[in-house]
Amino acid sequence: MVFTFNIKNQESNMKTRRQALIQSASAVAALGLGHLPAFAQAIPETLRIVVGFPPGGTTDAFARRIGEKLRGVYATNIIIENRPGAGGQIGVSTLKAAAGDGATMLYTPASMLTVYPHSYSKLPYSQADVAPISIGHATDHAFVVGPAVPAEVTNLRQYVAWAKANPGKATVGNPGAGSMPHLLAGRFAQIADIQSLNVPFAGSGPGVPQVLGGQITSMSSPLGDWIQHHATGRARILATSGPNRSTFVPNVATYREQGFDELVMREWFGFFLPATASAAVRDRASNLLRAALSQPDVAEAVAPLGVQVTPTTQEQFAERMKADTEFSGRLVRALGFRADS
Repeated sequence: MVFTFNIKNQESNMKTRRQALIQSASAVAALGLGHLPAFAQAIPETLRIVVGFPPGGTTDAFARRIGEKLRGVYATNIIIENRPGAGGQIGVSTLKAAAGDGATMLYTPASMLTVYPHSYSKLPYSQADVAPISIGHATDHAFVVGPAVPAEVTNLRQYVAWAKANPGKATVGNPGAGSMPHLLAGRFAQIADIQSLNVPFAGSGPGVPQVLGGQITSMSSPLGDWIQHHATGRARILATSGPNRSTFVPNVATYREQGFDELVMREWFGFFLPATASAAVRDRASNLLRAALSQPDVAEAVAPLGVQVTPTTQEQFAERMKADTEFSGRLVRALGFRADS
């Protein structure tokens, strides 16, 4: 009796493993990774993708889309775990505390890891606690004016002239104190030598209608916030922050084109594993993420948000994070900004 029971259990377990292998192989083939023998093993039960912000935002929505692409390939089940708070710090801290077995991943904007080390006197984590796997998407930031600024102002040179002729009138919103849009707009005003009142909001959402309604004159925030309003004329994008013109608004010159060479930043959102993850775990995640990110329907889905899907190798991501950390440090020091002062 005992012997028969064990055989049935073994047969059941073997059937379960075969089913997992079949599901994994089918999903891998769908991603075009059938040539990678490392994926011919049973997949983990569950992957948690931690997002340090509430459901509904761009970061959360993108993580969910990629999570669906990884279902049945990276793990049988994918859970998006929203851990909002402390401006994204809780999300990073959650990853730091996780095991390095590949069952927990973080999707986060750059600022938590590139800006915060310069703007906070103390953080509950450091870059050494995370392993960069791949950038997911990236966005330019836009400097925008609304009806409170005369219609003839269509570029930065004209905006500077208007601000100097109307001291005290320039009010510039941003998605949060210490965010990259805040730092870019602050440094722009500093270089241009204009008076500008900083108006931080809790995200872009509350600030956009303030610009459109003329309550504040301008705003610095992700490009996707403004593409529709720029097209209808309700707002005017005066500059974008990328290294070249955005394909979403090709008629708008960059900061650099308009003489602000220092202000070149395309902010990324990236996938991370705990630093304790082995090379094999990192490589598996890297290969599967880049395959998922490279599927055409991903780019098509996020195009209305004005973002670019940007899969990278681990090495490329690490180099980008180092460069952007140095850039962020220069901005924070130039402005003398402290988030916890």
